[in-house]
Amino acid sequence: MALSANLFLRQSQSLVMTPQLMQSIQLLQMTHFELTQFIAQEVEKNPLLEFTSNDEDIGNSNEREAKDERYDTADESHGDDGSDRNSGDLKSDWYESENTGHADRLNDELDTNFSNVYPDDGAPQRADAPELLSQWKSMPGGEAGESYDLDDFVAGQVSLRDHLNEQIPFSLPVMADRLIAQHFVDQLDDCGYLQVDLREIAERLGTTQGDVERVLGILQQLDPPGVFARSLSECLAIQLRQRDRFDPAMERLIQNLELLARRDFATLKRLCGVDEEDLLDMMGEIRQLNPKPGSGFETGISEAITPDIVVRAASDGSWLVELNPDTLPRVLVNQSYFASVTKTSQDHAFLSECLQNANWLTRSLDQRAKTIMKVASEIVRQQDAFLIHGVDHLRPLNLKTVADAIKMHESTVSRVTSNKYMLTPRGLFELKYFFTVSISAVEGGDSHSAEAVRHKIRLLISRESPETVLSDDDIVDTLKKGGIELARRTVAKYREAMNIPSSVQRRREKRAIAKVANF
Repeated sequence: MALSANLFLRQSQSLVMTPQLMQSIQLLQMTHFELTQFIAQEVEKNPLLEFTSNDEDIGNSNEREAKDERYDTADESHGDDGSDRNSGDLKSDWYESENTGHADRLNDELDTNFSNVYPDDGAPQRADAPELLSQWKSMPGGEAGESYDLDDFVAGQVSLRDHLNEQIPFSLPVMADRLIAQHFVDQLDDCGYLQVDLREIAERLGTTQGDVERVLGILQQLDPPGVFARSLSECLAIQLRQRDRFDPAMERLIQNLELLARRDFATLKRLCGVDEEDLLDMMGEIRQLNPKPGSGFETGISEAITPDIVVRAASDGSWLVELNPDTLPRVLVNQSYFASVTKTSQDHAFLSECLQNANWLTRSLDQRAKTIMKVASEIVRQQDAFLIHGVDHLRPLNLKTVADAIKMHESTVSRVTSNKYMLTPRGLFELKYFFTVSISAVEGGDSHSAEAVRHKIRLLISRESPETVLSDDDIVDTLKKGGIELARRTVAKYREAMNIPSSVQRRREKRAIAKVANF
């Protein structure tokens, strides 16, 4: 068979992911911070893009208001004769003339001299004296009030490491011990615990393990009590030693914290050799200790979550769904700059590509905002009862229901609801919070949301008393009476997910708390 070259014409369809399409998909799932960083990079690369924010407009309006206020103040300072004297000058002149006239009358009537022999103790200095304001910069209004800032008077936050570094020189005079102590300080976590191997520390620093243990023992005596502990039991033991309450019975209790967590009081009384009254007293002392000694210090800057959607009640009883303008960066395409540069520039291809990318970015951002708005509006429509009555009326909802309602794909809805937050009259919630599985109802009634069922279980357990602690079977029967069909293993799974102990542990805990309260 002879080989030959042939030419065929075929027509086919295929789905191609262009870079622009991939960029649009990525923009949907970006958070506000990630979107701001991405736009800043694009503005840096593209000369036709301009990134403006709402802060610039607010700053310009504040500047205009300040200028108008200065103009008003200048107009009020002019007198009737057109002179530029303010109220402070008139008050000072009146004080001087009144005081001088009174002294002259006394001199004539009593034939003596009441003139001021202390020149520095005359009329009070003018409040706007520049030589005084330059010295009193810490006073409100110093330097004409332009550079006055309340943040200058706020005390700085002290971190745990700074607090410990201030105490180490007084406890460890030897420089070699300070180096070991500094290494321990660097290994502390945010709670004040030390998770290191002393043998490895000794080998790394080229010293003996005995010196390392000796320095650690000194460091464990510093403030706050319990710092530099390697476990919870050691942290509590350090605090009890400083209170002179670490007796043999308390030591056995600290060594068996797992029994205390399970509320196994019978075993604890046997191990500690105490009666029930002494055990309750020991437990009360442990509750007064701090299991995280480093938590009271500044660890970092906490940033508040900025909502992407804001929901408010309208006057007609409906809900107003709006995009938060603070999360919508303004990107402008400078068409005039493109027109002026293309007339003189030789690189038309580069500028045309920049213009195309800029237009695509602005369209993608606009499409992103519209998609978020559609998804949020549909969620509000579906969860209207939750916004009115609370979590008990949260409806079961899935991505397919929202996607079919707004004529979009489920993956698009999933990307939109990822790391997006909605501010409602009920609080701030992530969009994924409104998507919960369905729990079947009794006798074909309306299904219930899993989050609403968990809330009901939490309320039932919170209302328990030491004599009426509900088991998982009791919770199942109570929910069934309320129209919720739920299996016992599902109740146990929900209870464990909410970190709620079993009925046996809850009964022990409630009885212990009641006895401590009565004691």
